[in-house]
Amino acid sequence: MAGPPPCPRHTRSLVKIAIILGSTRPGRFGAPVAEWVMQQVEGREDAEYELVDLADYDLDLLDEPTVPGAAKRQYDNPKTRRWSTKIDEFDGFVFVTPEYNHGVPAALKNAVDVLYPEWVHKGAALVSYGADGGVRAVEHWRTILANPQMHVVRGRVSFSTMIEVEQDGAVFAPAERRAKELGNVLRQLTRLTEATSSLRS
Repeated sequence: MAGPPPCPRHTRSLVKIAIILGSTRPGRFGAPVAEWVMQQVEGREDAEYELVDLADYDLDLLDEPTVPGAAKRQYDNPKTRRWSTKIDEFDGFVFVTPEYNHGVPAALKNAVDVLYPEWVHKGAALVSYGADGGVRAVEHWRTILANPQMHVVRGRVSFSTMIEVEQDGAVFAPAERRAKELGNVLRQLTRLTEATSSLRS
């Protein structure tokens, strides 16, 4: 068996940030939220940003025979290998997460759990949504992401699906202050991601 692929060496002048759309649910509210985030990052010069839709990867439920922390990127499932290769491209992440039943979404939790070294010492920020803004999912994520040694910024953006919608819930209508909130979160994220770059070398 071939050895593990090397962890990419980041020689870019800018950090690369993935905006991960973390719900795979049909009709997900997260799609317009993630698209809004992408609109807000247009023209920013602090990082390279890319939208990554978890639904495009069709990950199986944690079926790798080797614990991800010990697998050294040698995964048996081709879906896992494809996900690993994608995540390894990035220095940091914005997780767009719903709150389901006062917790995190299973699909995104699985996507985190199926890998390990690909996440280590990378920055993370949280953009959440739910009836109460998804804040319980955010706090749950802070404890989860600490285990793969991710560094989560203090700021967050939390959208209410009861308030920030129009036309009976059909149109996402974020409050005016959200753009400024996201800008502050992204500044925290890029600075933290740059600061931890030596830990990823």
